[in-house]
Amino acid sequence: MDWLLERSVGKGMNGTTFGQYSFTDLDYEDDVSLLSEMLELLVQVLESFQEEAAPLGLEVNWQKTMAQALGLAEDVPPSLRVCGQDVQCVDKFTYLEVLIHSSCSSEPEIRRWCAMTRTAMQKLNHRLWRSRIVTSTKLHLYNTYILPIMLYTSECWTVNKADVL
Repeated sequence: MDWLLERSVGKGMNGTTFGQYSFTDLDYEDDVSLLSEMLELLVQVLESFQEEAAPLGLEVNWQKTMAQALGLAEDVPPSLRVCGQDVQCVDKFTYLEVLIHSSCSSEPEIRRWCAMTRTAMQKLNHRLWRSRIVTSTKLHLYNTYILPIMLYTSECWTVNKADVL
């Protein structure tokens, strides 16, 4: 995958800069996020990626391919046309179990994990929390099974005062 990304992503002036660092892509196994500061460049990178992948027998799954503008993006179309395929422009998507929201805020991700934690707590309400099991065992089970749900991916959160209140 690295070879393919180097050949397709490394061709143009695409990517994005954070401070002194430049990034063109984020990839883990077969999940790839291509980064670009302009949608027009992103379309070119996706087309190049498709061209480089085809001789290797690899195909882009256009139904799973999405584009997202981060921050105060204006004039974002509902979709992009790439290699004759429509690529949907979305406000949010999940990448490696983390919700990436166009607002660049962690609030939607925090709310998502709070809801999952609440659901897990409610499922155990009558079986565990209202049972006659001793409190120390309940606390041990909470710390072992419930707390990790809430804290999963929390190291990626950017928490501000509004999120804490």
